[in-house]
Amino acid sequence: MSNEERRDSLADQAASWIPPWQRPAPEPMAPDPATADPVESEPDRAEPAVAELTADPGVAPDLGAEVSREGPSRTKVAEAEAGRRPRGGRTRVVPEPPPVLDDAELRGALEAILLVVDEPVSELTLAQILEQPAERVGPMLDEIAASYTAAGHGFELRRAAGGWRLYTRPEYATYVERFVLDGQSVRLTQAALETLAVVAYRQPVTRSRISAIRGVNCDGVIRTLVTRGLIEECGIESDSGAYLYRTSTMFLEKLGLNSLDDLPPLAPFLPDDVEELADAAR
Repeated sequence: MSNEERRDSLADQAASWIPPWQRPAPEPMAPDPATADPVESEPDRAEPAVAELTADPGVAPDLGAEVSREGPSRTKVAEAEAGRRPRGGRTRVVPEPPPVLDDAELRGALEAILLVVDEPVSELTLAQILEQPAERVGPMLDEIAASYTAAGHGFELRRAAGGWRLYTRPEYATYVERFVLDGQSVRLTQAALETLAVVAYRQPVTRSRISAIRGVNCDGVIRTLVTRGLIEECGIESDSGAYLYRTSTMFLEKLGLNSLDDLPPLAPFLPDDVEELADAAR
């Protein structure tokens, strides 16, 4: 080809050249269902196929620039999905707060539970069962106890062994005892009562110490008290290696005491010559 023919060919090409922004947009090809990405094929998350070109009149356009006709990248789609869904693809369920009981319903629920318990129950346990704040349960129990006392019922609500429980009133003890015992002999023996008193006031204490205080062997009595759940082992004495004993929670429950601090003082029950007896025992 001669130089003149080559120049004519270049001139024809230049005359027939159409800028990219003036070219008609080609029809998009339908994606293959077998290879299409399900995330990218969602219509509500697809980005525009053709970006708009805004050219500055004072700046010459770049003839080599091409409009990107690709859809959103998988990375962008994944980031958008991560922002819309929790990790792991699971929907986070926020539990609804428990309903707040009114005073009448809270009082009735507490009374119903206290009627069926077989041991003192703490305020925290009651609050967890009823799904109510412990700050409401405590004052309500005090209010119930005061109302029972003011009404003169044959029972009362009081603290015992770190919890709350219904008890019969002391003035009706003879009637309750007559009904419960009904001719049966279930009382502790004098030896068991004395041993239990020694453990209560001197705990933790060993068997040998109890026997020395009472002046007789107490092994059988101690086994009886352990079997009935009134005393329990609480460790070993470092010097002698003997077992130590203390009163149990059942002891507080049976006596209706909240703690050992509620035990009556021992001084009024001691004989006047207690010091002389102690010196004689030595």
